[in-house]
Amino acid sequence: MCAFCGVAPRGPVRVPVVNEKWPDTRPSVEPDRPIDRTRPYAVESFSAYQQLYGGFEGPGLLPYAVASFFEQGGQRAYIARIVHDYGAGDPRNVQRVASGTVLGASTTVAPLVMRARNEGTWGNSLQVALSFVAKPIAFVSAAATQMTFDTSSEIVAGSLLRLTLTGGTRVLRFITDLVLQPRIDGPGQQLIGILDTPAPAPAQSAELIAGTLDIDDGDGRTEEHTDLGLSSSHPRWMATVLCNESALIFPDASWIDADIKPDGVNLDAATPPDGQFQGGEDGWAEITPDDFFDANWTVNDEDPGQGVQCLAQLSDLSVVVTPDLYSPAPLDPVESIIDPPSLAGPEFAICVDIPPGPPQEVGNYDLSGLRLDPHDPADLDQITGLLQQLVAFAEAVRSFVVLLDVPPGLSQGRILNWRTAFDSSYAACYHPWLQVSRRDDSRDELVQIPPSAVAAGVIASTAIQFGVPTGPANVLAAQVVNVADVVSSVRHDALHPQGINVYLRERDGVRLTAARTLSRDPQYRQLSVRRLVVLIRRTLEQQMQWAVFEPNNSSLRQEVRLLLETFLRGLFREGAFRGATEDESFFVRCDDSLNPPYVADAGQLIAEIGIAPSEPIEFILLRLSRNGDGTLSVQS
Repeated sequence: MCAFCGVAPRGPVRVPVVNEKWPDTRPSVEPDRPIDRTRPYAVESFSAYQQLYGGFEGPGLLPYAVASFFEQGGQRAYIARIVHDYGAGDPRNVQRVASGTVLGASTTVAPLVMRARNEGTWGNSLQVALSFVAKPIAFVSAAATQMTFDTSSEIVAGSLLRLTLTGGTRVLRFITDLVLQPRIDGPGQQLIGILDTPAPAPAQSAELIAGTLDIDDGDGRTEEHTDLGLSSSHPRWMATVLCNESALIFPDASWIDADIKPDGVNLDAATPPDGQFQGGEDGWAEITPDDFFDANWTVNDEDPGQGVQCLAQLSDLSVVVTPDLYSPAPLDPVESIIDPPSLAGPEFAICVDIPPGPPQEVGNYDLSGLRLDPHDPADLDQITGLLQQLVAFAEAVRSFVVLLDVPPGLSQGRILNWRTAFDSSYAACYHPWLQVSRRDDSRDELVQIPPSAVAAGVIASTAIQFGVPTGPANVLAAQVVNVADVVSSVRHDALHPQGINVYLRERDGVRLTAARTLSRDPQYRQLSVRRLVVLIRRTLEQQMQWAVFEPNNSSLRQEVRLLLETFLRGLFREGAFRGATEDESFFVRCDDSLNPPYVADAGQLIAEIGIAPSEPIEFILLRLSRNGDGTLSVQS
């Protein structure tokens, strides 16, 4: 599992919190309900990502990174969309969200206003239409203030009825409450429905009214919500259904406790007008690197933080990539394509000059708040500091590895100097940046993407096929056109021992040649070793919870030792350790020497595990040269 944090044109942000104080039994739109600015969501394909977060129409590298991950063989990823942090309670948290009024019905307190699910100009293309379905419903008897139904009836509290009265007049009435009473005319029970307002005459027939909401975002995403209740006391109250089921809109907080009535008893549906939703803005230029972090989060917090810290409690996360942590250069803008008019016809005619058409629309696609130029020493220092914050976060959580990118455009000497700022087995870095071109992207030029995104896909694919102990390297990068910096063999010889994983351009494509961490410790030099240790620790933390309330005696210690040995034996058979026998590969100690009486009296149980991880074979670099005197020499 890999997590990507970056900038997208749409997708879940500022998500209402659901907890003990704010349960999900109410609509999640109350103004005073706290929100999570960043919330990770899992996707299992790039199509699923596009459905939720949009495509390549934005200024960020996030979609390119996610697409490359799945192209390398990744199968599941978390996505965390980054937006600017205005602070809790700031009205600007909702000002960039498009809103619009739905016609054909009205509430008792306010117009029927809907809001886009999240901020962005995408919401301005929304269209929402409300229609009604009438279905006959039987009743036993009717009076001015109440109606009697059989217990098998579909009637529920909050139902809207269209009553046909004596004389043919039709009226709309809500059932505010249902009371179960014994039948007067025989055994059994019946339901007494209380009307919200008295009917002027007894009802001759009744119809049950339900709402249907059709939503279209103008970009191929549609939703249909049926059997909607029109009262807040209904089990399928429209506001609650939209909060829990819609991915496109939220109900406005102004009417979440109100009742909705059609504008007329004929239940005529209104056509959504053009420009029904307005006010959506992207706010890309306001995003800064600080929005990727939560300064108030600590590793002991029970709740996840914001920015990358929202990933802290994901139990299955193993790799983190931040393709938009800074923006070294703007992407080419996406231009709307205007087809030239055609004057072709069935008859020959004199050529005429076609007048110029309207200019193409070019949006603001610049992440100016994230702009950092690696060629500028001050900006490079800031980039290094941001990457160090990522590494410190990974070291604090100790359950995943962050993949870094060598800043683009650096010379060999500056790359080696930049490398000295890191020493962690919870980080790996890649060079150079890669160039891709996509058929579903309207940009004509090659797009330069961070190499860590491709590496994340290689890591996932290798682990799926061969297991975590296999080194995720020696793989051709799929759908990569070229490298931004062609690394020679001499430069590779200098970068590889420093733990910089290099992509080399070869005859068959672009190959990832190494999978090392940024650790100076030889024991954790290989990325596969660090990932194996994380796997073991995470497994033990999850699978050994049963021992917490067991009697702390010799029987428990023996059972723990046997279970640990069984687990490690399975890894040994999978080739995770380098020893020829189990004794050479691992050991487990959980005896009286580690658990003397004072340890047991303190409620502790100590077990020691030793492993000898296997390391992948790397390339052995040889250089064959012909000297001036005609002799050959080989250097390693």
